[in-house]
Amino acid sequence: MTSGSDAAEDETAISEFALDARHSAKMAKKKAARDRMMSSKSGEKGLIIVHTESGKGKSSSASGMIMRCLAHGFHCAVAQFIKGVWDTGERRLLTGHFDELCQFHAMGEGFAWETQDHTRDIAAARTA
Repeated sequence: MTSGSDAAEDETAISEFALDARHSAKMAKKKAARDRMMSSKSGEKGLIIVHTESGKGKSSSASGMIMRCLAHGFHCAVAQFIKGVWDTGERRLLTGHFDELCQFHAMGEGFAWETQDHTRDIAAARTA
């Protein structure tokens, strides 16, 4: 004879087992659909990501993405507009150690509050 607590533990174990089984079935179905979709992909597309908006984190986010590309041996490029011709650490690293995989393009004339010339800033953006 089982006690009340043993019966509750058995029910909990059964329900956890049922949840795990249901989750596994859902994930298997999702994987099958994803595999079907990926089988038609060639993998030969490029990707352009543009980081904008105010605040911090754009260069850090882009640097992380570039490092992942380099780690996988993918060719990549950086077009850094706002920092202009500054001698940045990311430029030194990429051009000094990864120039065979990563092109680095420094564009623009720096921060708009430094140039103080709206017309010139727009012209520089269009040239880039």
